[in-house]
Amino acid sequence: MSDIPVQASGTVLTVRKVGAFHAMTLVAPAVAERFRPGQFVALAVGGDHTNRLRRRCFAVYEVKSDYGGSVEFVFADRDPGTRWLTGRRARDSVDVIGPLGRPFPLPRDPVRCLLVAGGHGGAALFSLADALRRRGCQVHFVLGGPDAAHVFGARSAERVGDSATVTTEDGSRGTTGSVGDVLPQVIERTGADVVYACGPTEMLRSVSSIATSYGIPSQVSVEEFLQQTGACGVGLCMTCVLPVVGDDGVTRMARACADGPVLRGERVRWSDLGTIPLDALGAPRAMHLSEGPRAIGGAR
Repeated sequence: MSDIPVQASGTVLTVRKVGAFHAMTLVAPAVAERFRPGQFVALAVGGDHTNRLRRRCFAVYEVKSDYGGSVEFVFADRDPGTRWLTGRRARDSVDVIGPLGRPFPLPRDPVRCLLVAGGHGGAALFSLADALRRRGCQVHFVLGGPDAAHVFGARSAERVGDSATVTTEDGSRGTTGSVGDVLPQVIERTGADVVYACGPTEMLRSVSSIATSYGIPSQVSVEEFLQQTGACGVGLCMTCVLPVVGDDGVTRMARACADGPVLRGERVRWSDLGTIPLDALGAPRAMHLSEGPRAIGGAR
């Protein structure tokens, strides 16, 4: 099995509604056989004669052996491209590249794992849960969303997890509040050794901070960041860069798609997202006032 992603024509098996989201299953054997938990796929949208050049990136929910290998992913209908996907029917073809990105690192020994998600970010965690279970790990879930319809996988988490905590901002399911509100008590109750997370960027910032305060490593998937920035998914467009501190203490601009989407939560400079910090390697040199306009090619 090669780690090199492939481009293939995936055949649609199903498109179904799951709460506030949609789930699509594609027959794509070459993608399925290479997949590791945490990786994603990039789909061309709009058909053969569209002007929509940008692909849409989605974390993989599940791979199965059906029809030689199928891939399922979950997405929100939030723009014309994803709206086009919701209109696909069985036997339609969709151009797909995958699997892409850095997967979740797995522990060598059985440990207590806490899997945290917001919205359809939970989809990325169920294949991870299966892999962790096979290694003898405990798996605890914390899932959240604005309301019950926007919490993905609550029933599945209750079935496969050692425990499952659900939060909704409107109180329509589980505890009223956010995942950040309950995370400290769940960490203490479960004795978690590591935190894995996927979901909205602000949630990842909170989860990373809380995990760090408890001295627990966190591995976060910045899949939503890929969608927000309109990333190509293959590392060429450089629109999904974010500042990450390396093992040597130096900040570098990492590509969320190629260097991620899984990153160490405590290494991401969350407060600097959308900027290039002046101390980052290769950042533009700050212009000294005495240099005047000559520093930027002004009049002599």
